Amino acid sequence: MLKIHFSGEDILRTRVAPAADPVWELVLSLHVLRGRTRDPLTANWRRSVARDLRQDSASEQLRLLFALNPPRGYFPDFLTPYASVEGFEAGLDALRRTPAELLHRDLSVLAAENQLPSSAAALARGELSALHHLAESMEQYRSLAISPYWSRIQAAVAADRTRRARALLDGGVEGLLASLRPAMRWEGGVLEVRGYPHTRELHLDGRGLLLVPSFFCAATPVALLDPALPPVLVYPVDRLGALVSADNDAASDAARESLAALLGRTRAAVLQASDEGCTTGEVARQLNISPAAASQHATVLRNAGLLVSHRERNSVLHTLTPLGRAMLDA
Repeated sequence: MLKIHFSGEDILRTRVAPAADPVWELVLSLHVLRGRTRDPLTANWRRSVARDLRQDSASEQLRLLFALNPPRGYFPDFLTPYASVEGFEAGLDALRRTPAELLHRDLSVLAAENQLPSSAAALARGELSALHHLAESMEQYRSLAISPYWSRIQAAVAADRTRRARALLDGGVEGLLASLRPAMRWEGGVLEVRGYPHTRELHLDGRGLLLVPSFFCAATPVALLDPALPPVLVYPVDRLGALVSADNDAASDAARESLAALLGRTRAAVLQASDEGCTTGEVARQLNISPAAASQHATVLRNAGLLVSHRERNSVLHTLTPLGRAMLDA
């Protein structure tokens, strides 16, 4: 179990990342791609990416990147610099500037349990050519495995941010931290991450915590190993259905049948009300309909793949899926 200790100052400085972090998503997707877990929501993505990697003969060029990200266990902290919260290019720029001592330290930890290719030696010495090669590999992998699916990834993270924003408005930062259950438990100034592979204590020491919602994060949240780095906790979000590329982002046959039931002003208004997140009771009040009617309309929209619903204590919060967002924009 990981226990993260907060002071009053830490609570004031805790925040949620502003959007999906492209570097974290890239790194964690490598673990999903090569892991043993067969999540049906990413099955098509895994097959498609594996096929593209074979067709493009990219596997050899990405050998070092794959070696740095084993399916299980430790992966280097330097791969996910804090600067990536500002975007992919900012993250890669920070990676290229990683000090040699940090590279050597992280790769020594990784090499203790994994066999690394010979190219890792140049990286451990901090050679600029090795760092640039790694950054180019990440760009190449991103174009194949992340960019075609980015709108779906962003939508899932945005839906989670709406949920966390609601918890923050209703209960402050402590309400936000409490909303992370069941994977985590907030109690007495300590955030406990259940199922963490190692027993750890992390004291924030007034730095606060950056919470990073992630599509490709598995069931267990992820923290950096080095306690001296800016504290980050990456946690999984609801994936809002299977991951498909933008070119194939169409509703299933069952969803298409359900869409026929959407004709009418009331359901369109429910969809609009859910744009920034709305509970069933709030929908009912806004549209001047009964809670039962609001719930029924939300159910039809959810079955059609336009909404996703999360229960929070005595209420249900509805947010848009990528398909719902596209329909509303249209």
